[in-house]
Amino acid sequence: MMRNHTCQAANVSANITYNDDFIQKFHKKLQKKRIVAPFSVSAYQKNTQVFPPSKINVYQEKMVYTSRFRMLFLRGDIPCVRSYCKKEEGHFISWKVTSLKDLDYSHYLPIFFDGLCEAAFPYNFIARYAIHDLLNAASDKILPVIPKLIIPIRNALNTKNCDIIMATLRIIQHMCICDPCVAEALVPFYRQLLPMFNLFRDCNPKLFDGIDYSRAGRVGDVIDETLSVLEVYGGPDAFINIKYCIPTYESCLNN
Repeated sequence: MMRNHTCQAANVSANITYNDDFIQKFHKKLQKKRIVAPFSVSAYQKNTQVFPPSKINVYQEKMVYTSRFRMLFLRGDIPCVRSYCKKEEGHFISWKVTSLKDLDYSHYLPIFFDGLCEAAFPYNFIARYAIHDLLNAASDKILPVIPKLIIPIRNALNTKNCDIIMATLRIIQHMCICDPCVAEALVPFYRQLLPMFNLFRDCNPKLFDGIDYSRAGRVGDVIDETLSVLEVYGGPDAFINIKYCIPTYESCLNN
């Protein structure tokens, strides 16, 4: 009896060592698996391991290439230059024409809007202030040029640069306030412009119990202000189209 028990114990210990060796060999085989690309024919083969897809940062800024505005400005074809007067005077650029109403808005306004995607000084500075001057000078000339401005505005928003996005949003507000017909003309183009609004709407910094004294630098607040302006001046169909692109938006008129 004692001999049988010792034989059984020896067999059990032999099985345990065999199982441990098998597990170690199995792990080694796992480590030697061939790494293949996902969604390929090799992914269905044996002894392969699918390489996980890389993570994508949706808020990463895109590289801005040389714009058409910069090329024309360096060539001297833009009818304005930077002004070096005092800040109290409020004139940041000086124009080479006597009256801004004499300019061809269908030619120059899309060029200045193309400069909104510029992040380098002084190109961004000149493009933004030139647009505000043109909007104040002749607001009745903006409406015929709206189809030419959609692509430059979308390119500026797609840079995902917070400074460029906020400058573009303030220009959209200025356009809608100068001429309410412009806001109504922008309604068919909401599907091209508002997706970036939806992405950056909740990007305000979380301060918890702190106080942000410079609210002008918060992208989410500027986006909410722009959406309110678009709804107020965009006519009866503005809210429905905004709600379609941004489902979490709440009306500022009905509430």
